[in-house]
Amino acid sequence: MSYENTMTRKVRPTHPGEMLREDFLPEYGLTISAFAEAIGVSRQSANELVRERRVVSTEMAMRLARLFGNTPEFWLNAQRAVDLWDTAKSSKKTVSKIRPLSAA
Repeated sequence: MSYENTMTRKVRPTHPGEMLREDFLPEYGLTISAFAEAIGVSRQSANELVRERRVVSTEMAMRLARLFGNTPEFWLNAQRAVDLWDTAKSSKKTVSKIRPLSAA
């Protein structure tokens, strides 16, 4: 059994790249180059993530969790929240046309 979420979020959740850019990199004194080297990716990949042009994959979540001492779930949940919000906004009309089923 499930319950419908009646709360509507008005502001887009924080993208993991923004978290990195605004909180994590300054806190640890990391430049993009040092960050990229620390997680073993190209500077371009690190920059795209920090600029919110790349999503956090499961592999990236593992790398970030190892570097910052938190969990992959932290990074994946942040990315999931952004993805769901974006999808809810872009497919609202088509999803609203689906008629919910009732249990027999």
